[in-house]
Amino acid sequence: MFLDVIFYLAGALLDLLWWAVMLAVVVQLLISFNVLDTRNRVVWTIADFLYRVTEPLFGRIRRVLPNFGPVDLSPLVVLLLITACQMLLGAIRRSLLVNGMYF
Repeated sequence: MFLDVIFYLAGALLDLLWWAVMLAVVVQLLISFNVLDTRNRVVWTIADFLYRVTEPLFGRIRRVLPNFGPVDLSPLVVLLLITACQMLLGAIRRSLLVNGMYF
């Protein structure tokens, strides 16, 4: 019962982070192509929130990746890492179920 809650919360947090990364990429693209105006308070608030949530992850990945000029691959790497963590979480849960350590 307690492990169900832990696995559910971990999966939900990873899902939310995945969507935050996707939204951050889309919002930044729309801002860079002048579709969205950051002078609009709502747009600025959303963009700032997404930046604050995702930039710590992106910054760590950017330090490791080589510079590709104007192409930023850090969101792609973060999405791949989130997906790998989701798969690992599922594998741990299945392993616990098979070994009888989790009911």
